[in-house]
Amino acid sequence: MRPTVLRRSALGLAVLIALAILAGVLHLSDGDAARRGLGLSLAFGAAFGVVLQRSRFCFFCNTRDLIEQRDPRGVLALLLALAVGVVGYALVIGAWLPVPAPERLPPDAHIGPVSGALAVAAFAFGLGMAVSGSCISAHLYRLGEGSPTAPFALAGTVAGFAAGFLTWNPLYLTVISEAPVVWLPHHLGYAGTLAASLAALALLAALSLWRARPPVSIAVHGSTGLAALAHAVFVARWPAAVAGLAVGAISAASYLRVGPLGVTAEIGSLARSAASGWGILPETLHGLDGFRGCATVIKQALLSENGLFVLGLVGASFASALVAGQFTPRRPRGRDIVAGLAGGLLMGWGAMTALGCTVGVLLSGIHAGALSGWVFLAAAFVGLLAGLPLRRRLAPG
Repeated sequence: MRPTVLRRSALGLAVLIALAILAGVLHLSDGDAARRGLGLSLAFGAAFGVVLQRSRFCFFCNTRDLIEQRDPRGVLALLLALAVGVVGYALVIGAWLPVPAPERLPPDAHIGPVSGALAVAAFAFGLGMAVSGSCISAHLYRLGEGSPTAPFALAGTVAGFAAGFLTWNPLYLTVISEAPVVWLPHHLGYAGTLAASLAALALLAALSLWRARPPVSIAVHGSTGLAALAHAVFVARWPAAVAGLAVGAISAASYLRVGPLGVTAEIGSLARSAASGWGILPETLHGLDGFRGCATVIKQALLSENGLFVLGLVGASFASALVAGQFTPRRPRGRDIVAGLAGGLLMGWGAMTALGCTVGVLLSGIHAGALSGWVFLAAAFVGLLAGLPLRRRLAPG
């Protein structure tokens, strides 16, 4: 093994060890439940970051691969992640809330209001994904890979959140305040919701396979041993089944021990704090803090559970990219900057207005049985389709 590869791998391993030690120190803090939650959030974020980076798990990229290249692997990974999480959440919520009584909702689950504002916000988010080239969670793991677009997309997302705070009150007063919060087990029961969700995901999987290219034969090589295993784990893209199972399992485990997965609470809180400090935040954000979703607050402490989750995601993806030889930073070009800022602005506004993104509303929402998650999925897909022509113009070439 070449010295450069050894140094790169050693640095990646050191980053992962440092994250593990920090998570362990926080989790093992005696008598401090808040610090234990921080440690678990960091650990879940690190696991999520490794899975995203190794499997190239991105809502936009995987969908674009199916549409433009007729490659279904990424979409099948997404659908499997949704299916595994739906089952996991059903087990957790069913144990906590055996009877889905009409007046009760599962604790902390991302079950948001269903309205035209949600559909518009999800459409804007899908459009922003297409323009910037990734969803927010993918920009975070690609930040760890040295992406030239990711920093500008995340900066644009912060600005988009600030814009969302400015438009929240009119939307809330005219549309969102009267919108129903629909939890499917209230109407279908747990068994009915599980069956309907899995059936819908199976239908989407069948459509993805129908869209895919005709199957081709894959050469099977006889290479075995530790070197082949190491290449499969640390360098090659993980199979769709592994990615889907891992993401779904992390989502269910996170909900059981800490809270639903989401990546925008910390970003939104930074935007809310900055807007408040600059005096541009509305004096009152009507009803915002009463809804379920990726909650934003004016930051009072440096560390938060979602902040450490994001830190773990970026740090672990950086370590994973180093080991795989996929940390490839380059100087941003004009198109990188324009695409990142414009797409991030759309995603930030959409995520703020929808109370989350493809992870918080779509993934965690569908897992919890929220109709809002399915509405976000459909509207974001339409926005993605509308944005693909713009992407072709803005993509660096």
